[in-house]
Amino acid sequence: MASILVIDDNQTIREGAAAVLERQGHRVYLAEGGRAGVDVFYRRRVDFVITDLKMDDLDGLGVLKAVLERDPQAVVMVITAYGTVETAVEAMKLGAFDFITKPFTPEVLRAKTEQALEVARLRREKTRLQEENRILREQMGPGTLEEMIGDSPAMRTVLQKVRQVATSDSTVLVLGESGTGKELLARGIHHLSRRRHGPFIPVNCGALAETLLESELFGHEKGAFTGAVRRKLGRFELADGGTIFLDEIGELSPALQVKLLRVLQERAFERVGGEETIQVDVRVIAATNQDLEALVREKRFREDLFYRLHIVPIRLPPLRARTEDIEPLVRHFIAKLARRTGKEISEVEPEVITALRNYRWPGNVRELENIVEQAMVFAEGARLKLSDLPANIVGQTPRQPEVELTAAGDLKINTSGASLPDILDQVEKTLLEQALARARGVKSECARLLGVKTSALYYKLEKHGLLDAEEPPQRV
Repeated sequence: MASILVIDDNQTIREGAAAVLERQGHRVYLAEGGRAGVDVFYRRRVDFVITDLKMDDLDGLGVLKAVLERDPQAVVMVITAYGTVETAVEAMKLGAFDFITKPFTPEVLRAKTEQALEVARLRREKTRLQEENRILREQMGPGTLEEMIGDSPAMRTVLQKVRQVATSDSTVLVLGESGTGKELLARGIHHLSRRRHGPFIPVNCGALAETLLESELFGHEKGAFTGAVRRKLGRFELADGGTIFLDEIGELSPALQVKLLRVLQERAFERVGGEETIQVDVRVIAATNQDLEALVREKRFREDLFYRLHIVPIRLPPLRARTEDIEPLVRHFIAKLARRTGKEISEVEPEVITALRNYRWPGNVRELENIVEQAMVFAEGARLKLSDLPANIVGQTPRQPEVELTAAGDLKINTSGASLPDILDQVEKTLLEQALARARGVKSECARLLGVKTSALYYKLEKHGLLDAEEPPQRV
C-alpha cells in the first residue's frame, strides 16, 4: 500500500481518481487546490503526487517546484487538458515523472500509478544505498575505496563483504579479471581493519623470476648469492603488524608455493641463506585473475595452499557485468584527471555514456580510466562528446597503426589516428614476431629474449594469433 496525494480543484476528477486508487489498496489524500496540496505534502509522508496543471491559487508547475524543493526524489505526475500539452512537457523538463491528459480512463491512471510507484521505490533504494556507501567510505578514510565507484547489485555485494571481512584477520582471496581493482579492494580491507595503522605491502608475484621473488618475499642474508652484499629484509618482515598483498598468486613456482604454505600455517620463515626463524604477525590478502581451481586440477597449484588462501573469497565483477556503474565512474575519473589533463569537463553527452556501456571492456575499470583520460585530452571546451572517444569505442573501424622494426633495432610507428591500446598491441605483436624469428621458433628461447615467463609468452602468442595452426595453446 502506498500513500498518494491527488491535487485538483475539480471535485469530480479528484474524487474519481481517489476511488480508483483506493480500490487498488492505496491510501489517498485529497487537496482541492495547489497551496492546500503543498501543505498536505509537507505534513504527510507521500509516495506519489498527482496534480492538476491549471489551478487558480497555485498551478501545477508551482506545486511541482515546491514539492521538489522539499524532496528532490519525489515523484510527481501532472494532469493536463487538451491544448496545454506543451506546458506539461515543460513540467517534465522541470522534473515531473509523467503527465496524463483529460479525460483519462481508470486503466490509464492505474498503469501510470504502478509505474510511478516503482520509480519511487527505486529512488528510495538508490538514496539508501548511496548513504550506506558514503558511510562505508568515510569509515575507510581517504586513499582506500574511493575509486570503487558504483551502486550496482554486484558492487553492493562486494562492499558488503569487505565490511564483514575487514574486522577479522582471516586470509582473503580476491578474484577477478585484470583491471577490476583487486589491489584497491585489498587496500580497502586493510584500512578498515584493526591493522590500519600498520604497513600495507604489495608484491607482484608474476613480475619477478623465482630466485628474485623468494628474496623479495623472505629477504636474504649477506653472501646468500652473488650480489647479496648486505642483509635484506623481505616483504613479510616489512609487513609485520600489517597486511601483505600477494598479487598474481597463481604465478608462484611449486617451490615458493611450499614456502608460502608454511608462512600461512605458522607465520614463520627463514631468510634466503639464513638459519634464523623469523616470526611475523601478518594478514595475507592474495589475488589472481586465473582459475586456481583449474590449476589445482592440472597439478600446477597446490591443493592445500589453495584451501589456505580460499578462506574468504571475494570476486570482483568485470565492468561489462555492471555497466550501470559506468556513468558514475566516468564522472569520477573526469574529476580525478582534471589536473593532469588540464581540462575542466562539466558536461558529458548522453551518447558518450551509451557508447561506453555498449563496449565490452576487456581491460575493465583500468581501461575505462585510460579511455576517459584520452577523451579529455582531445576534448574541446567543457563538454565531452562522442567524437572525443577512440574509434573502436564508438563502433567505427579503427585504423591500424603501422609498426616497423629497423635493422638498427629502432621502432618506427605511424599511428594513422589509431588509439593508444591499438598502438601498444601492434608494438607487442611486432616485438613477438621479431623475437620468434631470432629464436628460430623455439618458445623457451623466445621467452628468454623477451624477459617473460614461458606461460606469459604462450598467452601473448595466442592473443596475437602467432601460434602455429597445429600447436595447441599451452600453459607452462
